[in-house]
Amino acid sequence: MSEGTDAAAQAIEAASETAGNWAKAGRHAGIAGAAIGVVAAGAAAGVAIERMTVGRGMRRRARLALDSAGPYGTLRGTPGTAYAEDGTELTYEVDEAGDAPAAKPGRGAKGKGAAGKDGAAGRGPGTAAAAQTAAQAALRKRLGAALRRRSPAPTVVFSHGYCLSQDSWHFQRAALRGAVRTVHWDQRSHGRSARGRSQADGSEPVTIDLLGRDLKAVLDAAVPEGPIVLVGHSMGGMTVMALADQFPEFVAERVVAVALIGTSAGKLSEVAFGLPSLGVKAFHRLAPGLLKVLGAQSDMVERGRRATADLFAGIVKRYSFGTPQDVDPGVARFAERLIEATPIDVVAEFFPAFATHDKAASLVAYDTVPALVLAGEQDLITPADHSEAIAELLPAAELVRVSGAGHLVMLERPELVTEQLVSLVERAAAAPRRSRSARA
Repeated sequence: MSEGTDAAAQAIEAASETAGNWAKAGRHAGIAGAAIGVVAAGAAAGVAIERMTVGRGMRRRARLALDSAGPYGTLRGTPGTAYAEDGTELTYEVDEAGDAPAAKPGRGAKGKGAAGKDGAAGRGPGTAAAAQTAAQAALRKRLGAALRRRSPAPTVVFSHGYCLSQDSWHFQRAALRGAVRTVHWDQRSHGRSARGRSQADGSEPVTIDLLGRDLKAVLDAAVPEGPIVLVGHSMGGMTVMALADQFPEFVAERVVAVALIGTSAGKLSEVAFGLPSLGVKAFHRLAPGLLKVLGAQSDMVERGRRATADLFAGIVKRYSFGTPQDVDPGVARFAERLIEATPIDVVAEFFPAFATHDKAASLVAYDTVPALVLAGEQDLITPADHSEAIAELLPAAELVRVSGAGHLVMLERPELVTEQLVSLVERAAAAPRRSRSARA
């Protein structure tokens, strides 16, 4: 009883300290600081409840156990390097068709199967694994049948989002591996790619247009010929739009389908992020400067991240998943690892690019190819109505709104996302071939 009381007291003290820190920040950042404080305090309250029953040492051991036991992010392909216009090394990996059988992908939503559907609950792990293997085999059979109708077969290229890496596509990569040629790459300053040279020397800020040109460099190196299916999540979807904006002839000639998942074509400065209405405008105005200050003190901030791991985990869950209580703990920890691997100065470098992102007009380049526009209905970062706006501009798009899912929908509802991607490839294979002029 005394141990639980001590834990609760420590939790309350930590929550109070968090609120106090944001109160100090509020004196400098005004309403924005107070608005962010609401999020931090809410997460701290959740941490406080957890600490009442679970000791710090146990929580740390649990994180280490999840890190060592989880298969997430372990898939590797044939490595390659593309070079951006400023010389930045961009790392990509290729999984060739027929190279390897699908790996065991793990689960997304706990007790519901990876797609969040009932069925795995109440069954032994052997039964669930067998069902998962059978489902993957059925998807691979469908892909094989579809690709036999189209020669040459397309390469599916995956672009990841902000503060993530190519490993965020783990479930989809596991399911599609060997069935179709895929390319996964890391955006500059993310994952295994090098730090952006033009950002390191201060000669050029990060822009979505720059990321579009990075994608073009990867495509030139990894897919020099043949049809392409582009898949982008969040910032990766914006990157796909920037490619079309700057290289419309390339898109017309090579791209046969596109998937835009949890992303936006613009107006991100209007997103509330779950903050109080009075603080939203102030947040958007002041957050870039605040992040820049934090980025200049990256060593101190990174130490703070480690010291407040529980609070960080609470915030990640709130903004990553629509129903975090249903997400497998290993998947939730995997999401934390992906995000915490992004240095705070990189977070600060990229954040301003979203305020000026506006690529609605560029979507015309994709308006005659099969398209998938998919969003979690509980997404706080790129709300589902942004996906609806994209779908309205793409006549050949299928709009899928995933009930109960958040921003990292490909981790929270992986089987559903994979199923939709397979359907997209099937549609691309069945679509009549179009000339450049027909799509221009």
